[in-house]
Amino acid sequence: MNSDPFSFTKFLPSSVGFDDMFKNLEHMTRAVQKGIPSYPPYNIKKVAENRYVIELAVAGFGKHDLELELKEGVLSVKGHTSLDSLTKDGVDQTYLYKGIADRAFTRQFTLADTVEIKNAELINGMLKVWLENIIPESKKPKKINIEDGVDTSAGESGAASTKQFLTEKYEK
Repeated sequence: MNSDPFSFTKFLPSSVGFDDMFKNLEHMTRAVQKGIPSYPPYNIKKVAENRYVIELAVAGFGKHDLELELKEGVLSVKGHTSLDSLTKDGVDQTYLYKGIADRAFTRQFTLADTVEIKNAELINGMLKVWLENIIPESKKPKKINIEDGVDTSAGESGAASTKQFLTEKYEK
């Protein structure tokens, strides 16, 4: 048995169909142990019942510098710097102070199987990735009707006597 306290494989013998979920939890736990990068800063907002938006502050990055990829339930946002050359119009540029980060980054988000990416937009230095949790009809809550049943374990005579009992009137 695995002695790692963050391993979810110990739950596999008593569960059915949760293999991927345990694998994802273990992957996310390992990422937390390694340390989550802090750049670029981001928000995750719930904007409606089943709608979310991930906002990343990517000032200085253009649309051509950003790459979004969804692979096996993990959304990767990558930023590539295009400011490698410090020349503009053939003139060398020198920073007297450089407080705006322009370093490359990769930020990952694990999405549930039912979450779909609707679109992404870059507005005023904020990359917004719009998500929707589309719950299939089979997974939505539903009321189960409880029917009046007949006890078939007593055979036909038992069923008939039950019906007769329910129809008898109580007289004073």
